[in-house]
Amino acid sequence: MPITPVLDHVVINVRDGLDAAAALYARLGFTLTPRGHHTLGSSNNLAILGTDYLELLGVQPGNARTDVLDWPAGLNGLVFKTYDADAAYRGLHAAGVPVLPVQAFSRPVDTPTGPQDAAFRTVRMDRNATPAGRVFFCQHLTPGLVWDDAWRSHANGALGIQRFIMAAADPAEAAVLFRRMFGADSVAVRDSGATMPAGLAQVDILTPAALLGDLGDAAPAADGRRQWMAALVLRTASLDRTAAALRAGGVDHRLASGRILVPSSVLGGMALVFQA
Repeated sequence: MPITPVLDHVVINVRDGLDAAAALYARLGFTLTPRGHHTLGSSNNLAILGTDYLELLGVQPGNARTDVLDWPAGLNGLVFKTYDADAAYRGLHAAGVPVLPVQAFSRPVDTPTGPQDAAFRTVRMDRNATPAGRVFFCQHLTPGLVWDDAWRSHANGALGIQRFIMAAADPAEAAVLFRRMFGADSVAVRDSGATMPAGLAQVDILTPAALLGDLGDAAPAADGRRQWMAALVLRTASLDRTAAALRAGGVDHRLASGRILVPSSVLGGMALVFQA
């Protein structure tokens, strides 16, 4: 395959609640980019990290982007890097992966020299093939307008995404798509789940029992789903710094096994873990 799994960013679907979500993530200690507005009709705020980022994605009044509003709120997008969306599409299509045609869009960004357009080309999986949430590849045509050092410093010390955690009643079944995308050896399957390296991060698919064993009552409930995107583990420069930021923001959290957990009851459909 001409494609390797490297995490680009994750999408947190906040539906029509962008203002409230941005306020919450600011209280979590993240520095967020100004509100952006896509030509597709969606809007976002980003928490830029080292080589990846969190995207708070929603729609504002008057817009109705159905591929945002039709999904549940919470962690809802696993996005891999590509430097050639057309080549990614051809390779995936040839491998029998259910991909949709390349999609191009942009959003304006204010810069010291005036407005510029941050431009993207994406290759999306057919929704029917990814019941846990949206999976796609993103080619950044203007990466300097996204990974701006002005937005990389966070009060909570966040440096990057360490783990993207999915839950599935049958992890081996959920891993089939990734093996088709990246090759048979890309995913290691075990009794309690499956693991796939993705650049500096890894994607873990856990059984519901393993998810509860890892996160306890901080984990989001299945709510009738067989597969769901459940949690993020972030690297932090200092757990003390993370705890101080969460206390300052009045955010419920707990220290367990050398990690700080922010439960799904706070974040609405996902858990967040900080680990030094």
